[in-house]
Amino acid sequence: MRPRTPPLRRFVADADRVGATAPAAFISIAVAWLGCCTAVAAAATRDPHSHAEPSQYVVRHAALDLETDFSAHRLRGAVDLTVERIAPTADRLLLDTRGLEIRAVGLRDAAGDVTPLEHRLGPPDPILGRALEIYMPAPTGATARQVVRVEYSTGPDATALQWLAPEQTAGRAQPFLYTQSQPVYARSWIPVQDSPGIRFTYEARIRTPPGLQAVMSAARDPRPSGTGEHHFVMPQPIPAYLVALAVGDLEFRELGPRTGVFAEPTVLAAAAHEFADLEAMLVAAERLFGPYRWDRYDLLIMPPSFPMGGMENPRLSFISPTVIAGDRSLVSMITHEMAHSWSGNLVTNAGWGDFWLNEGVTTYLERRILEGVFGSRLAAMELVLGRQYLDEEIADLMAAGKSSDTALALDLRGRDPDEALSNIAYEKGSLFLQFVEWRVGRAALDGFLAGYFRDFGFRTVTTAEFEAYLRAKLLARHPDAIGERELRQWLYGAGLPSGVPTVRDAALAAVEQQRDGWLAGRLETGELPVESWSPQQWMRFLDTLPDDLTDQQLAELAAHGALAEAGNYEVLRSWLLLAVRSDYRPADARLESFLVGTGRHKMVKRLYEELARNPERRALGCRIYAEARPGYHPTTQQMVDALLPDCDRI
Repeated sequence: MRPRTPPLRRFVADADRVGATAPAAFISIAVAWLGCCTAVAAAATRDPHSHAEPSQYVVRHAALDLETDFSAHRLRGAVDLTVERIAPTADRLLLDTRGLEIRAVGLRDAAGDVTPLEHRLGPPDPILGRALEIYMPAPTGATARQVVRVEYSTGPDATALQWLAPEQTAGRAQPFLYTQSQPVYARSWIPVQDSPGIRFTYEARIRTPPGLQAVMSAARDPRPSGTGEHHFVMPQPIPAYLVALAVGDLEFRELGPRTGVFAEPTVLAAAAHEFADLEAMLVAAERLFGPYRWDRYDLLIMPPSFPMGGMENPRLSFISPTVIAGDRSLVSMITHEMAHSWSGNLVTNAGWGDFWLNEGVTTYLERRILEGVFGSRLAAMELVLGRQYLDEEIADLMAAGKSSDTALALDLRGRDPDEALSNIAYEKGSLFLQFVEWRVGRAALDGFLAGYFRDFGFRTVTTAEFEAYLRAKLLARHPDAIGERELRQWLYGAGLPSGVPTVRDAALAAVEQQRDGWLAGRLETGELPVESWSPQQWMRFLDTLPDDLTDQQLAELAAHGALAEAGNYEVLRSWLLLAVRSDYRPADARLESFLVGTGRHKMVKRLYEELARNPERRALGCRIYAEARPGYHPTTQQMVDALLPDCDRI
């Protein structure tokens, strides 16, 4: 059900024009409104990646009060959790934690008085962390809701938090803090029911050193306090992994009536230029998929260590600086994060085994938005490249004996949910919807998706529920479009169903012909028309070259295409990957500066994999990693640690 418009939305619209959203007065009024109007059904089944028991208690609202301690690398404070008793006899609330230091737990009454509650931390689990078990008294009066206060501090190695020294930022003047809570890392900075199947609203007071700006995935009080105190409200219910915080030397630039960008001062102008089409993208997305229901859509440009290309935190997508190419050629990342405002944020996968419902649907929407704003050529090239990467991922997983991981719906019980975050969810999920479009027509699929976002708005969905909805709302009207076995194979089978059409694009096909001519000696390097190639054409060319090129061929190619100076990170990564595969040593210096200069997971993973695979190059990988590791996010460190476990012995 679509939530009512908050009573202070008129003020919000005024405040939005300066890149924030509401004064402190908004917080108490909005929270009162939320308390009576945002009850969201609990997940029907228990999440295998959470200690929470939503059949007993469900968190409905979180009120954070946290201080940032940059010297100790800790957040300190408390959270007041409004919980609803679901089972009449429930007397135990289970929250997720990881590395938190719990100081006190109590029941807070309407007057603000806190009565201590008996509680304990359960044994540690390498995936789930530790359960915080709180013994609850029965609610009094007519309400089934109670407020539980947990006073705590984060550990110095909290997985979701990265604390950066000034020299690790773009401006090199102030420290920086940011969170990355997906998939199960919110529990390392908030004691909460950390499951995508449980949605709640939140508010926050964040205290920072003076001179630093705090931003969150929430409406922000625009009035400067002068004391380093910042207030936020998120009136729409979201899962824990979408609660986000960043603190740093940040400025804001408006891009449109509902859009803008936050960045460090030295990056702001370039970011504003790169993402000037943000409002047009939002309008195009609404035209396709229905109204945008999060009030504002702003971007935050992250430090280079940010491990993701982007993170779809509501109202404020976190974006890697590797997307700033100077020519707006990597805007597909922005359209992807924006599309999450419908697929993922509005309608969320109920568990991480259904991750494709977030990312596959979003990748399909991303390309539709690209087509609407920039034309069909760019969208077609992205589709072809996506199919290329999907085929490579399927082949790698099959070769590794992991065929079950090539299905869309995964059984991740007992496994780290990070294992679901593969290209299968993105590209196979997107290709499935593209396949449905081919079979039923674009207009029919668009109508289905608009109804899906409307009917499941602010709710969570499993693959089985999506399948049932697809059958009832679309396939029943097109009974001969997709066979029963075909549908089941798409959703639950390994690999790709037989007969999936190969996607082609004329611009990329022309590059393939030029590649073949160059390899056969019919074209000299200087005759390659690289000045007219888009980044997607460059990537297709580089990604499909063999590994046995001579140093002379690679040197000529690098010089003709100015590849070492490429401003587009995707093109540069493709070039460096070719250089590593071909053992082209003149590229080593650029490889080192690239790996030290960015911690984006996608950008560095394949490069380290190739270095680790070659015994003669493994030492180079270890030497570069020793320099780069302090600037990487903990999740990137874990990934490279596993690839190069013996670096200390080399």
